[in-house]
Amino acid sequence: MTPAFITAIVAVVAALGVAGLAGVLHNRRSGVVRETESPDVDVSDLGLSRTGPTIVHFSAVWCGPCAGVRRVVNQVCADLRDVAHVEIDMDANPAAARKLSVMSLPTTFIFDAQGRQRYRTAGVPKAADLRSALEPLLA
Repeated sequence: MTPAFITAIVAVVAALGVAGLAGVLHNRRSGVVRETESPDVDVSDLGLSRTGPTIVHFSAVWCGPCAGVRRVVNQVCADLRDVAHVEIDMDANPAAARKLSVMSLPTTFIFDAQGRQRYRTAGVPKAADLRSALEPLLA
């Protein structure tokens, strides 16, 4: 084996290792509901509830995992009647996606009754995590 061949093998193995680590880190964050600070953004055109928290879920027709988010959010909203749900098609309303810095689908937000962004998640959240985030906002 030539030194150039060995160097190429080492480079490929290193690249695969870095890509694997990046994938693991990405998957660990997917679906995790994280508390956020409300950015200074006008969200009056999103159709948020004024009487309770609202889950805003960005989706698209071509997004496979978005159907999973829809099921989870509908389940949570059925259990917590005072929680509103707004689904925004990113292809139909790219301005709303830009306004909230949506970079990937699915992305889900929780807003309180005052229209402040409280939580954000990318990927499919767990129903228990959404409930845990929403229950203090209902008190």
